[in-house]
Amino acid sequence: MTAYEVAVRARAELGEGPTWDAAAGRLIWVDILSCRVHTYDPVSGRRTVRTTEQHVGAAKPRAGGGLVLNLRDGVGLVDPDGTFRMLHHDPVPGRRGNDAAVAPDGSLWAGTMRYDEAPGGGTLVRLTGDGTAEVVLSGVAVSNGTGWSPDGRLMYYVDSPTRRIDVFDFDGERITGRRPLARIEEGAGFPDGLTVDADGCVWVALWDGAAVRRYTPDGTLDRVLPLPVRRPTACAFGGPGLTDLYITTARTGLRAPHPLSGSLLVVRDAGRGLPSPAFAG
Repeated sequence: MTAYEVAVRARAELGEGPTWDAAAGRLIWVDILSCRVHTYDPVSGRRTVRTTEQHVGAAKPRAGGGLVLNLRDGVGLVDPDGTFRMLHHDPVPGRRGNDAAVAPDGSLWAGTMRYDEAPGGGTLVRLTGDGTAEVVLSGVAVSNGTGWSPDGRLMYYVDSPTRRIDVFDFDGERITGRRPLARIEEGAGFPDGLTVDADGCVWVALWDGAAVRRYTPDGTLDRVLPLPVRRPTACAFGGPGLTDLYITTARTGLRAPHPLSGSLLVVRDAGRGLPSPAFAG
């Protein structure tokens, strides 16, 4: 059994999007359906919670301090003093922001999905620091994990109902050549959030699969971390050496959730992660 630990015991409805904020020495994660942004300092144990006015799919650090938030009606900014403002307002009835990631150039790649998860109802949008937005993928159902290879030449992406981790060629701004890296077999859950480690391997959380998997750059499954919770949602390396794998979890939709469903878990010395770029806005 995986030697997981409980980093933060919580009852998050839909914990998501763990991100290591190196400048502040803390992990950022969200509870989408409870409209909460959490931070956790593993050295001091200090925790904070900020409530948002909308469902919040992701929260990432900004280069100048503060946070960028992928919200129901677009993308917003939290300044270092706590002031909030919208950067990109794009409300669509029945749709919300979901997972997001910051590219090597500091742009935010923000996913959306319909609440009813209707096929084609979501998008993936590239947002630059000045608020310029471009739809890079349309016709998405549930936009989820996004990450880049260590050399920045590949982008990995999950549209969960496809049961695939896809890979694109990446030129610093554009993606081309979409192809499957790996397929999740029936009965093993659905791919959700992902992270890429320093060896170029892709770690993906399996919703309804009670596990995190690692795939090598050629798509070979080479490690499985079984978990006690049915719905792990995403994973990210954190801690001073980026060696600890943090895993968010959910309890939403479960008739009898495990006592740790909704908690933030951690697997110590699981590997070695890559530094997370900060949003350039």
